[in-house]
Parts: sequence; C-alpha cells; structure tokens
Amino acid sequence: MAITDILSTKDIESALSSCQAADSFNYKSFFSTVGLSSKTPDQIKKVFGILDQDKSGFIEEEELQLFLKNFSSSARVLTAAETKAFLAAGDTDGDGKIGVEGRIWGNLAKF
Repeated sequence: MAITDILSTKDIESALSSCQAADSFNYKSFFSTVGLSSKTPDQIKKVFGILDQDKSGFIEEEELQLFLKNFSSSARVLTAAETKAFLAAGDTDGDGKIGVEGRIWGNLAKF
C-alpha cells in the first residue's frame, strides 16, 4: 500500500511545501494539511504502518528523522531539533519511540 492510497497527492504537496525550511516542521499543522486529521482510525493506523519502516510496531528516532521522505523522496530530513520535539510529543512512556496508540497517533483525528 502506498501513502497516496490514503492521502491525496495535492494535500501531500501542500503539507510538504509548508515545511521546506529547516526547523519549520510542526506535526499538528502537517497532519492537518496532509489530511490525516480527517481520516478514520483504521486509515491512520495504515499510514502509521507505512511510516514504520522496520515494521517494529513503533516509529523510532531514526524513522522520525526521515518522516517527510515517506511522503516524497525529494523532501528534506527533519533537523535534530524537529526530530527530538516530534519524538517528545509522541513518546507517551519515555521509551524513545512512538507507538500507534501514543498521543500523536491515537488522538490524531482530534487535531
């Protein structure tokens, strides 16, 4: 399954263009712009599965750094500060990774 099976190419392009500059990534606005906030919990879990590159059931720091590249190979990598802030927002138990039921993913539809 490709991410464009769930999200529109137009929304992905719009979301990526909003965070082209280093340190401009905000996960809440990105998720809203890319259209994730209007998706069902099942669709959100499918996107999580695509982003979970190693299929561990979690998104770790290394995967977060490459987060934008999952939406387009030409997208930039997140800066260290963006990656750490993103991880801190979603790491509910302090284990250094984000699970599908974490704050970000479990409550995504509420953004």
